[in-house]
Amino acid sequence: MLTDQVIEILLLTTVSFVVALAWTPLLTNFLYRYRLGKQIRDSASAPIMSSLHQSKSGTPTMGGVLVWLTVLVLALLFFYLDELGWVSLNFLSRSETILPLGALVASALVGLVDDWFNVRRIGPSGGGLKMRHRLIIYTTIAAVGAWWFYTKLGWDVLHVPLLGNLSVGWWYVPIFIFIIVATSFSVNEIDGLDGLAGGTLLAAYTAYGAIAFLEGKYDLATFCGVIAGALLAFLWFNINPARFFMGDTGAMSLGVTLGIVAMLTNSALLLPIIGFLFVIESLSVIIQVLAKRLRGRKVFLSAPLHHHLEAIGWPEPKIVMRFWVISAVTAVTGLIIFLIDRGI
Repeated sequence: MLTDQVIEILLLTTVSFVVALAWTPLLTNFLYRYRLGKQIRDSASAPIMSSLHQSKSGTPTMGGVLVWLTVLVLALLFFYLDELGWVSLNFLSRSETILPLGALVASALVGLVDDWFNVRRIGPSGGGLKMRHRLIIYTTIAAVGAWWFYTKLGWDVLHVPLLGNLSVGWWYVPIFIFIIVATSFSVNEIDGLDGLAGGTLLAAYTAYGAIAFLEGKYDLATFCGVIAGALLAFLWFNINPARFFMGDTGAMSLGVTLGIVAMLTNSALLLPIIGFLFVIESLSVIIQVLAKRLRGRKVFLSAPLHHHLEAIGWPEPKIVMRFWVISAVTAVTGLIIFLIDRGI
């Protein structure tokens, strides 16, 4: 029954929140004990950001482990409990959730290494991996996903909202790669203030969970719900002043996975609407880089956009809360377009 599916999704979302909340003290103790604090960029390379955030130097990073590890443990736990015939709450399935779960964990481990490099001041200027190295990694993970979709699942169609399906043939592969890389890059960029990435991701995953549910992809909807529950627990400790930061292990993995979920629901073209702020944040960085290279001057005082708003005097909590409001509105807008498009 449909009611049973709703109850299962809400139940597992709640379980995810409670479990993540329960083991956060263990994670926090580990991060502080081993001094896994984030290194703020020096004043020479980023003077404005450095002056605004120097007080946060040393705050533990890698907090995204709370989200993806909770999701992984619950997915495996309920899979084996179902196999034993004890509890029938399994949401792992080959067609819906194995690929996004695998991408979540794989990209999270890469992000974890990058966070470790940052903490130990390894890499260029002691700041971890360079952006080009991150993009290569994003592209590699996306290419594996594109290969899976195109060859294993036989997908070569993009759904254009309000217009219908568009067969793109082998172009599906580069389009898929672009969407995953762009989403992961954008989420990484928005992860710069306490609670900002967590709140905007929560709105996006909730919207895509609803889309998956309406499409009858109940395992995928549950997967999104479990991520949302863990994100809520993360936000409990990440709101200003943050107990710990998400880090690349959270931002990278959740960005990659969000893109894959969008592709699995064949509603990737709604992603720029649902994740409108991700687009704006990325555009602000691209505009800043191009302006500095082509004109020799900056457009924004600091990029991404949220740092510019800080620089002109907006308090950090005000920026975050207003971005949460915008992300909720854009997520609902995306859902409205989906409902009209599908005639639901």
